Amino acid sequence: MSIESFSLPSLEHAGPRGERPEVANETSPVTVRDFKAADARAWTAFVEHCNDATFFHAIEWRVILEEVFRHRTHYLVAERDGALCGILPLAEVRSRLFGHSLVSLPFCVYGGPAATDAIAESALIAAAEERARALGVSHLELRNRRALRPDWPRQSLYVTFRKPISQDDEANMQAIPRKQRAMVRKGIKHELRGEVDANVDRFFALYSDNMHRHGTPPFPRHYFARLLEVFAGRCDVLTIVDARGAPVSGVLSFYFRDEVLPYYAGDAEAARDLAANDFKYWELMRRAVARGCTLFDYGRSKLDTGSYSFKKNWGFEPEPLAYEYALLTRSDVPQNNPLNPKYRMFIAMWKRLPRPVANALGPHIVRNLG
Repeated sequence: MSIESFSLPSLEHAGPRGERPEVANETSPVTVRDFKAADARAWTAFVEHCNDATFFHAIEWRVILEEVFRHRTHYLVAERDGALCGILPLAEVRSRLFGHSLVSLPFCVYGGPAATDAIAESALIAAAEERARALGVSHLELRNRRALRPDWPRQSLYVTFRKPISQDDEANMQAIPRKQRAMVRKGIKHELRGEVDANVDRFFALYSDNMHRHGTPPFPRHYFARLLEVFAGRCDVLTIVDARGAPVSGVLSFYFRDEVLPYYAGDAEAARDLAANDFKYWELMRRAVARGCTLFDYGRSKLDTGSYSFKKNWGFEPEPLAYEYALLTRSDVPQNNPLNPKYRMFIAMWKRLPRPVANALGPHIVRNLG
């Protein structure tokens, strides 16, 4: 179904708004329609300047979702008087195992509408719900950073960690709590060093080995290769090597405005004794400062997990994420994550698979998780 003429007239109050003040002086109606190829430049400019937009609102994610994961996308544009006033990226995920859903946005930690005002935001959400019903999905999921629909059920499992960083390396080092700072210095003492790679070969070896040890299906290698290509200049791979030059830890990061976001990571079993993980994020922070970044986004973690504790130990405070759901044909919020007890046997079985088998089978499973 194509939304060519869906519109929401201006309202004095457009519903719950979180932190942003409501806009009451708009008089023209908002029209929501499907994204067209000719909108790409305007979409990109909007993402660069809209406060609600994140790296995951970039139009290039549409290429990744369609090309790598073969998911049908439904990107929506809101206009007022012919000018762009909001966007909402959506992708349709069909899976025999995990159901049929419409998500903003699969494989991304942030999503939902990015808009100039409350009216445009409400129009986009209403259009997304209409699209979800037309597609016959079980639920619509918006991965918001703040609550937009308090009346919708919410996933309370995830938090994010974001913190300003100084342009002075020593100030950033001193901002790390003492015990964790000692781990960074341990990595320095072990003569670890960072190298930015031109490809994902070393990173994927570390990542897939790490995923196998944790019993989790990996993404395919070509996904990471396409991220480097599609987001050239806004994505890089940092590999940490030991004193002999052997890779022990790696991270693939995104850059957006003045932010750095370490997104995918992996390490060898030797990384723990070398404190390579702590050194890796310190090295990334140091390099991000050198390129002008002022905010370090440690990304999403599940409550009370190892990664949650690790980030807190770095002095970052958790910020709850407002993942909100319009439940259409199901009665509960989906729990497609490793903490769900029903996946314990699967995780144990996956750890026993030979790594080449896990790497071959994993992409067919993970593409449906989102």
